[in-house]
Amino acid sequence: MNVLFVSAEVAPFAKTGGLGDVAGALPRYLGKNGHDVRVVVPMYQRVRTKDRQFEPVLGETVIDLGGTRVPFSVYSSKLPGTEVPVYFIHCPGLYDRPNIYTSDSDEHLRFCVLQHAALRLCQALQFAPDIVHANDWQTALLPLMLRTVYAWDRLFSRTRTVLTIHNIGHQGTFGAHVLPETGLAGAAGSFHQDHLREGRINFLLTGILYANVITTVSPTYAREIQTPEHGVGLDAFLRGRRDVLFGILNGIDEDEWSPERDQKIAVRYSVDTLEGKEENKRVLLRAGGLPYVDDVPLIGIVSRLVWQKGFDLCVDVLPGMLRHSRVQLVVLGTGEPKYEQFFGELARRFPKQVAYKRGFSEPLAHQIEAGADMFLMPSRYEPCGLNQLYSLRYGTVPIVHRTGGLADTVQLFNARTGTGNGVVFDHFNGEGLTFALKYALNLFGSGRGPDRARFQTVQRNAMSASHAWEERVGYYEALYRRIAPG
Repeated sequence: MNVLFVSAEVAPFAKTGGLGDVAGALPRYLGKNGHDVRVVVPMYQRVRTKDRQFEPVLGETVIDLGGTRVPFSVYSSKLPGTEVPVYFIHCPGLYDRPNIYTSDSDEHLRFCVLQHAALRLCQALQFAPDIVHANDWQTALLPLMLRTVYAWDRLFSRTRTVLTIHNIGHQGTFGAHVLPETGLAGAAGSFHQDHLREGRINFLLTGILYANVITTVSPTYAREIQTPEHGVGLDAFLRGRRDVLFGILNGIDEDEWSPERDQKIAVRYSVDTLEGKEENKRVLLRAGGLPYVDDVPLIGIVSRLVWQKGFDLCVDVLPGMLRHSRVQLVVLGTGEPKYEQFFGELARRFPKQVAYKRGFSEPLAHQIEAGADMFLMPSRYEPCGLNQLYSLRYGTVPIVHRTGGLADTVQLFNARTGTGNGVVFDHFNGEGLTFALKYALNLFGSGRGPDRARFQTVQRNAMSASHAWEERVGYYEALYRRIAPG
């Protein structure tokens, strides 16, 4: 099939989170399976680095959006390691900014131009997509554009649309005065009329109403967002389209995230050579300035330090745990100042137990996954989550709140049956996290003898399942075939 994949982020060119990872991986594996995949993304300031080569594809073209004339051109490069073309919409006035996302007054226009430019590019290349795959609010107007503004063009007569919701908390809600700059003023009757009367439009809702298929990034999250608790105001609309709403777990690149082949970790190991993991723990502790004690468990955290990730619970629970338990903690992340200050203060109060590195480092993230005994993800909600998948791959026992993709991938270890691959807590409160941490520390025990054998059972269970994109891509292909014209 011909697939047009449009996204605000595509790793490794531009990424802030899981959306970038998916947009960099799913097209790669679709391409491996023989589909003609074209990826479209803005040419942000950060994309233009000296080590990347770009070829001109489309000269300056002007889009008129409600009287706002926006010139753009298009360049291309290949998704690394593939023949999949990535097309970059070059519009310095909109994209030449330090950050991918902004709070600027033209944020709506930045992503309306992306969507129109993607379809204009198809016209210029005479590329007739069977599927246009949109991602999050930044591209959620594409289904309506294809049904209205571009419906005249027979190039798109067979095109069907998929909208993936990566995080329903971000919806792209703007004042109704921006409607002309969407290029969809003539289709005003197709927007949610109550919202228009209230003076607003919601890009994500518009995509939900008109996409042929809606997906999200885990089966549990697909169920959760149909409830008032997790639907962020869109639950009723999603329930109304539940017959075309599917949850598909994200995958990981098991070539990049592989303890057997990882060039970023100190010692490579496998499910049969877990002693190599202990050597990585020594290296990690040494780098963090912490002492190594073989029977003291080490918990890792690699995360954006934000409200969604549940760190309020850590503020309540971790100081007491560190005072009363033999445990160490290594944290890598940046985010809200209050959480950065908390982990910084924790490292000062417990200098032999806690190391905190503010910021992000890809090599250090890999070393934490390889060297920690456990990995903490107490998220309030988690559409899919990737770090628990990395942790499972590395035999780093995840400690997670039962929500979204965490619920779909981590099962509580049962010592009686020997089944399960991690530690899960149900109730998002201090008692829930305390239960999970105590359960995990009890599993580790003294880290010797029978305790070591039991903990290694959990580790081997974790490492035994595949979470590779090769396992996931077939679900998308099946959905594409389901809606593509025969």
